[in-house]
Amino acid sequence: MARIYQTRAWQDQLSPSLPELELLALETYATLPRDFRELTGEIVIQIAEFPTEEIMDDLALETPFDLLGLFEGRGIAERWNPATGEGPNRVTLYRRAILDYWAENEETLGDIVAHVLIHEIGHHFGLSDDDMARIEEDVA
Repeated sequence: MARIYQTRAWQDQLSPSLPELELLALETYATLPRDFRELTGEIVIQIAEFPTEEIMDDLALETPFDLLGLFEGRGIAERWNPATGEGPNRVTLYRRAILDYWAENEETLGDIVAHVLIHEIGHHFGLSDDDMARIEEDVA
């Protein structure tokens, strides 16, 4: 009987919308260690269905499902300066690629979002894979 209940619990569930995934990403970011979050300075986290054609071309992607997220911005020494007109650092998570990855793997959606955020920010700031794995362990 419990198995039937579990199945019915999913019958009326939809995949998260762009705003729902953005809320999950913002909540996840807020749980990351303070030292790690301070690397980014001011940051915008946004959600898009897929990368733009320009990003696809720049990264030589074969399919838009090849990219889960993208960090755009400047490092610590090159912080945003209002006088330059440049905006803050930004991480874009790609909803459809993340949902596709989620469907094909045995990870929670929250764990995937945390992983993408940590890796997009971490790689940009020169953290090693071991550093990022430790951060992920702290979040879990």
